Amino acid sequence: MDQTEQHAPDSTDLSYCPAPAAPAGRVAGPPYADCVECGKPTEYGVATPGVVLCPVCEWQDAQRTACSG
Repeated sequence: MDQTEQHAPDSTDLSYCPAPAAPAGRVAGPPYADCVECGKPTEYGVATPGVVLCPVCEWQDAQRTACSG
């Protein structure tokens, strides 16, 4: 292939990781998952994957990870 030829990638050339599943949102009613930090009920359903936190622990976690600069 000389320098003037360009290879245009097609969908078979892409090696990206698939997009993660959309996070499960807050649910309207019980059963609620327990917070992994304090054990209080969260705003998320019991089927929510991953780490779920209650509103207080979510806020505290956001404070800890916020940029201080």
